[in-house]
Amino acid sequence: MPLAQAQVKHCTLPDGSMIYTDRQCEDIGARERLAPPPPSAGGASLRRTVCARNPQELGDALAAAIQSGDANRIAALYDWAGSGTSIANATMDRLQAIADRSLVDVQVVRSNPSEQTDAPLRFDETTGALLKPAAAPARVLGLLATQVLKNSATPSNTRFGLRRRMDCWWVHL
Repeated sequence: MPLAQAQVKHCTLPDGSMIYTDRQCEDIGARERLAPPPPSAGGASLRRTVCARNPQELGDALAAAIQSGDANRIAALYDWAGSGTSIANATMDRLQAIADRSLVDVQVVRSNPSEQTDAPLRFDETTGALLKPAAAPARVLGLLATQVLKNSATPSNTRFGLRRRMDCWWVHL
């Protein structure tokens, strides 16, 4: 009897964390995470992220866009809603400066769950002991792009805010 081969799937859970499984991603409430396409001969990829479903997907797309050195690829991930011409031009200048720097890493920035407890302090009625309130889950605050300034070894950090609109995640400065 031939052995069955399991195909390992790389899935993204709704909270942005990754999981490997032999089951269908949809069966565990996740989405299949596709490997990024290999760069084309010219270095530019025709594939564009249409909709980042969670902050980690947006962070991965932002990293690929910065690595491409193309401000237009970064702009495709930007939430332009409400931007006038002068703001859009200034933003494109900032995105070009980001595209011109070498990328070190893009990370999702989360709040510290222990700092979020707004619950009042309570006491156990039988023992009189102080009860600690349950920690709130960490909130996603934004993306942090760590780069190196052009022609130097000086680090540079750019913090991107996040917006969720039309069930997609977008960056903003």
